[in-house]
Amino acid sequence: MKGTCLCGSIEVVADSQADVAVCHCSMCRRWSGGPMFAVHCDSSVTFTGGEPATYQSSDWAQRGFCPTCGTHLFYHLLPGDEYIIPAGLFQNEPFVLTSQIFIDEKPPYYDLKNQTPTLTGQEVFEKYAPKA
Repeated sequence: MKGTCLCGSIEVVADSQADVAVCHCSMCRRWSGGPMFAVHCDSSVTFTGGEPATYQSSDWAQRGFCPTCGTHLFYHLLPGDEYIIPAGLFQNEPFVLTSQIFIDEKPPYYDLKNQTPTLTGQEVFEKYAPKA
């Protein structure tokens, strides 16, 4: 899959994916202005052209964006070196919405009609926490 930021200065290339997950957490909503429609990718994602700017949003993750136009490019989970890319970067992909997380943080002013599995924030942390 290939996509670009709004100004076209950074191209994102990732292996093809079919699924999109939605994150309703307050941080993603603040960052994107709404829920984040996310494509989970591995560490093979590449960024060419300009260099993404990054923001360390937590102890375990960075968020990347185009320093020219501000387009959100990735959420990078550092422990597993996983990139989560906004689905909107890939304009012509036939994605399917498959899940929603942080459903307990979703504000009441919108609802998605898709029937998907959902997880609360606590369930997400329990499911993905490092095993001791």
